[in-house]
Amino acid sequence: MQRLHAELESLGITSDVHHGHGAALLSVWVDLLVWSDGFHFRWWNGEHSARTGRRKYAAHPAENPATAARRIATRYADLRTTHPEPPLRALSAEAAPL
Repeated sequence: MQRLHAELESLGITSDVHHGHGAALLSVWVDLLVWSDGFHFRWWNGEHSARTGRRKYAAHPAENPATAARRIATRYADLRTTHPEPPLRALSAEAAPL
């Protein structure tokens, strides 16, 4: 997952890596969470099954993180149009940490 994280960073996409319970997770954007069992990367491709209504997922072999990162970057670009980054809010004096 670290190699995928680095490949995404080289494309200008920040992400957070999380590990636990036999899986690795990469949080990229709203509705874009990549997980891996060590053999494949998987993420929601943005589509739903016409038959079941369930989400459809994309998969890519974990041994090729560069190509997976380019595919994820395409999904990221799509999501940025529907879920733009929220504006930064200035911390008020009351909300500022001590």
